[in-house]
Amino acid sequence: MKILGISGLDQSVLFRRQQWPGLDEREYRISQGHDAAAALVLDGKCLYAAAEERFSRKKHSGEFPAGAIDFCLREAGLSIDDIDEIAHAFDYSPYKSIFLLDPISARLYNTVYSREAFVAAVQNHFPHFPSERIVQVNHHLAHAASAYYTSGWNECLVIVLDGMGEVDSVSVYLARDGRLERIHRIPATDSIGILYSLITLHLGFDFNADEYKIMGLAPYGDPARFREFFNRIVTLGDNGSIRIPILHMQSNGNENTYQATRGLLSGSLIKERQPDEEITDDHRDVAAALQEVLENTLLYICGYFASRTGVRKLALAGGVALNCTANGKLLQSGHFDEVYIQPAAGDDGSALGAALHRSAHAGCIVNERQKAPFLGPAYRNGNVASALRHQAERIEAVTFSTLDETCAEAARLIQAGSVIAWYRGRMEFGPRALGHRSILADPGRPEMRDRINAMVKMREAFRPFAPAVAIEEVHRWFDVPPGTELPYMITIVDVREPYRAELPAITHVNGSARVQTVSAKDNGDFHVLLEAVGRFTGRRMVLNTSFNIKGQPIVNTPGEAIETYLRTGIDYLFIENTLVARKSTLANSRASVLTA
Repeated sequence: MKILGISGLDQSVLFRRQQWPGLDEREYRISQGHDAAAALVLDGKCLYAAAEERFSRKKHSGEFPAGAIDFCLREAGLSIDDIDEIAHAFDYSPYKSIFLLDPISARLYNTVYSREAFVAAVQNHFPHFPSERIVQVNHHLAHAASAYYTSGWNECLVIVLDGMGEVDSVSVYLARDGRLERIHRIPATDSIGILYSLITLHLGFDFNADEYKIMGLAPYGDPARFREFFNRIVTLGDNGSIRIPILHMQSNGNENTYQATRGLLSGSLIKERQPDEEITDDHRDVAAALQEVLENTLLYICGYFASRTGVRKLALAGGVALNCTANGKLLQSGHFDEVYIQPAAGDDGSALGAALHRSAHAGCIVNERQKAPFLGPAYRNGNVASALRHQAERIEAVTFSTLDETCAEAARLIQAGSVIAWYRGRMEFGPRALGHRSILADPGRPEMRDRINAMVKMREAFRPFAPAVAIEEVHRWFDVPPGTELPYMITIVDVREPYRAELPAITHVNGSARVQTVSAKDNGDFHVLLEAVGRFTGRRMVLNTSFNIKGQPIVNTPGEAIETYLRTGIDYLFIENTLVARKSTLANSRASVLTA
């Protein structure tokens, strides 16, 4: 059984631009269907998956994922004719009659949401693919399938939390014996995800894109100042539900820019911040209070259904599940014995879930945990050599014979204070760079965080960096039991107090860190590097951040890796076993490497 899962809504933003010209550019992101992706499931197991943004180079693109599909098929040696089904991670058909009540929403349905619109998009790229082999999957069911069928568990609670699916913001499933039974839902009109995104926009950042920045800003603020406001607008029910009445204040018809809600925020919270304005204590305190109410909401919903069902294993998906701070609080809550967060929890991961759901429906599923989601493209030596030749006037390179030699040189440079880019193997699926498309540095250097933020990532100074640590040492540096597996960089835990001053580049202002554990079994090459770093620094740990700059997707090809390196303050680039440096850098300080 060969199933291709797809996420994204191709015409969503274009429809809004045409229907409501002249909006603030950021308001066009108040829409569905971003983060398009493709995932190929063969005989019940996902072998390849990638987000379209990595091919189109348009961050958070919702366009039809032609590049990602081409990668999946090419890598598997298949043509589109070999695919048994194409599964789309949205199904608005049950709500068609509601959309048809209004002329604008009817056009939205027919142009963006309908099955006919998706079939037309498929057949625009694959004209002969039979429409009867194109299926749609409810968005939250796709998210739930992505979590359950990659959990490795026969029975668990599955909770999906995001801005909205078709009409829901939270869905709770009891998963058992390969089946998903929905036992609760919270409508999008009471969405904690939408509230979080609206206040992200109110604080001067991008809706449906920059929510993680609010999470990073929150520890600098005091939640007490605005706690009463948030406790008033978000009320917890007695049955696992929540109510957020200010989201019911629709305005401007179907334009749906939440103007009435945003006006209330300006009048009752603080004035809206513009993106170029200074960040003040007001903004920090709002971020802190917002993060607190999100954490309390997540703990309430998950705790309620843990108690109601008695199930002690939890699998999470949906965009809210990317909130690493809330995940850390959930992990420590005691509600569950084990918590699994699907690493591509956002809408790109719904492509994976749509394919897995249809495979399970056909009785063909392999439910096993994938420790590190290296499902994207890798590039052969010929691609690397071609990219090096293309930039030959600007760079010099030296190739090492083995992985061990490469890691020893990379570790020496990290210990000496260099920032390196590390490009190796298959690209990660999901938002995190886990050691295949990464920027690395020594976490023990106090200047490193500001240096990378300013000269390399070109991003806000308040945002923290994550540590990647060998799993054998995670309990030494962080407040977790020995052997704790956190392979996806998706959970925040505390740095052990004695080591906070020793690890200034990865310790956030509140003493926490977004940890990635690395094991030899599941992330072998990266583990070899950490072992080498340990021999030089005494810590099998590096600062690890994604290999991209602000506004750019994570690099995909060797050519993109070299171009991004040359545009930044990164000192050295490793592509597989090749060390790349600017000619001036080599001439001044790396001659010994070339003659070694």
